[in-house]
Amino acid sequence: MRSVWSGNLAFGLVSIPVKLGSAVSSHKIGFRQVHRTDNGRVRYQKICELDEQVLSAADISRAYETPDEQLVEVSDADLKALPLPTAKTIEVTGFLDTDSVDMMQLDTPYFLAPTSPAANKPYVLMRDALARSGKGAVGKFAMRNSEHLALIRAHDDVLLLQTLRWPDELNSPAEAAPKGSVKISESELKMADTLIDALGEADLSSYHDEYAQAVESLVTARLEGAEPPAAGESGGDGTVVDLMAALRASVDQAKGGRGSGAKKSAAKSGTAKKAAAKKTAAKKTAAKKTGSSRKAS
Repeated sequence: MRSVWSGNLAFGLVSIPVKLGSAVSSHKIGFRQVHRTDNGRVRYQKICELDEQVLSAADISRAYETPDEQLVEVSDADLKALPLPTAKTIEVTGFLDTDSVDMMQLDTPYFLAPTSPAANKPYVLMRDALARSGKGAVGKFAMRNSEHLALIRAHDDVLLLQTLRWPDELNSPAEAAPKGSVKISESELKMADTLIDALGEADLSSYHDEYAQAVESLVTARLEGAEPPAAGESGGDGTVVDLMAALRASVDQAKGGRGSGAKKSAAKSGTAKKAAAKKTAAKKTAAKKTGSSRKAS
């Protein structure tokens, strides 16, 4: 596991040497910007806006811009010297039920791992205590020029640290809520419940990134000089004419989708049996003809 931060996890008077590693990876498609005429890669240059000189990394430093647009230079050494106890320690300051955390507040997950065999016992102690209580530990730590609020909980055999967005970073959902009074009938709710039951339980492990696969197929076709795969039919425009009718049609489609697999399998099986019967009959006919010709000779 590649470490992105290392320090101590302080659990009361217990200090656990830990390292932080990413708990997720991404298969996001990355594109290069190229010159349209010759496919040359596009490079970016950093230019000073005052003297228009092209700058190298050694020429560039960091500055903080004040509200009145003054620039104050801040070096890496200045940041490392900040009097922050969270620079090398995640200080647990409280606990809460993990189910009570607003999903909007959850950010990036990381694995917390012990850095030495001596850290294994206090690590397992904290992991098992959190698992038994159903609670998560809350603390702060500084990483990559920012201080982060964090939730630590037991996840299988490891401690999972999930950074949290600060409370004042959460926007109010009021602007996203429907405006005006909207009335939903009991029959519409019941039909929606039926649709939920018809679609069934989602298995997240069965989902995959079709966009990435489609891009790979497109690139492969271009390299081989073949025709790229054609686009499928797009969905509707989202306009609901009759809500109840749309719900009924959705339920019928969901129920039909469940049974269609079995119907297709049965149809294939029936077709295969018919084909096998035809082959057997053809073999018997051929055998009879061969026998008759031998007798004649």
